[in-house]
Amino acid sequence: MSFWTKQNRRVASLCSRSIASTDLINHEVISSPKRKQEASSPALRKPVFTKVNELRPGTNGHSLNVKVVSTKTVMQRGGGGGGRPSGPQARQMRIAECLVGDETGIIIFTARNDQVDLMKEGKIVTLRNAKIDMYKGSMRLAVDRWGRVEVSEELTDITLKEDNNLSLIEYELVSVEA
Repeated sequence: MSFWTKQNRRVASLCSRSIASTDLINHEVISSPKRKQEASSPALRKPVFTKVNELRPGTNGHSLNVKVVSTKTVMQRGGGGGGRPSGPQARQMRIAECLVGDETGIIIFTARNDQVDLMKEGKIVTLRNAKIDMYKGSMRLAVDRWGRVEVSEELTDITLKEDNNLSLIEYELVSVEA
């Protein structure tokens, strides 16, 4: 076999590989706008609002409309005091325990940092993606960084059922052996 035939086979082989890769590229280009549409507009679910008496320990993803009954600041740590560095890492940390409720009952909500400013007595707030934390055997409602606390403009008044305080119920974790 001569040098030229070996060379021609290599060229033919390289050409067939480049055609196959071009087909892949064209296929990706053709299908990519569809992928972009699917990624840019995920199917959003309409929130299902739950009532306070439906809350259970260890659950999350709750959306609630509640009225703030009272607010008590539990902890407030400044940004630069106490021997800590004052700079971008030094943050102010505030925690408040707020008694919130609706027509079915009341529960303690733990507000953190910017949430404390929104929790004013008598205001109606919407809690989205709230979760139930357990503190000393009792339930506490909390909204972490993936949730949202908003002052509701739509609702004007909620009558409270103050005799059903879910935070006063003590739970005990029981391990069941099989």
